[in-house]
Amino acid sequence: MRVVAESPGRGGSTSLLGTAAPPEVPEGEVRWSRFLAATEAEGPGVRAALWLQGCAVHCPGCFNPQLWAPRGGALTPTAETARAWVDQARSAGAAGVTLLGGEPFDQAGASAVVAEAFRDGGLTVMTFSGYPLERLTAWSAERADVARLLAATDLLCDGPYLQEMPDPHRPWIGSRNQGIRALTDAHADEVRAIAVHGRLDTLEIRIARDGTVGVNGWATDAALAALLDDLGARADRPGDMRDQQWKAEAVR
Repeated sequence: MRVVAESPGRGGSTSLLGTAAPPEVPEGEVRWSRFLAATEAEGPGVRAALWLQGCAVHCPGCFNPQLWAPRGGALTPTAETARAWVDQARSAGAAGVTLLGGEPFDQAGASAVVAEAFRDGGLTVMTFSGYPLERLTAWSAERADVARLLAATDLLCDGPYLQEMPDPHRPWIGSRNQGIRALTDAHADEVRAIAVHGRLDTLEIRIARDGTVGVNGWATDAALAALLDDLGARADRPGDMRDQQWKAEAVR
């Protein structure tokens, strides 16, 4: 795997999180929780963001533990849904898409189909993973689905979140062990700048007309609780199946 530029992780090598290979699942359907056509909190510039449903890494202190379960969310045809997302993202002025969750590599085949659709649409792809790059690279030698998703990724944030190693100096990731790696030239200059100068993170809060609250970006649980005090419960969770059914219909 070619790494063009990186802000590598430091420490955490003794953690067993993310060291077991991800499951192999069919790529014809994708299980997901949330899609935003445009955000400025999930990677460089304005980009779409897709939260996949399901994660086997289970990092303690995870920002989205509601996305661990391999059930729930919406289950829709991958290729058809991906085409609709690309259209929505381009209409919203996004320059790329970010795959997160959940764990994109736990649905590596479906995630690769989505990533390739965005690439074909002229947009870049950023992928978050709790699996370290060296593990993903090793698995890709025998797993075509893992290899495809890596090949379709321009910018990778890799490694498990370790809550005892917070990183307040780099954007997007949560702990010092995690890497930020440009796998193509698309975002290499920005990664080089982060490696030298660092950068503060961004938290985006959306309050709908009905008062429901959606959050994306990164913050500690304590900071998030203080910020959302008296604003009401978060609505960016997969428990409200009426919302999930609406979203599933919206992309068909």
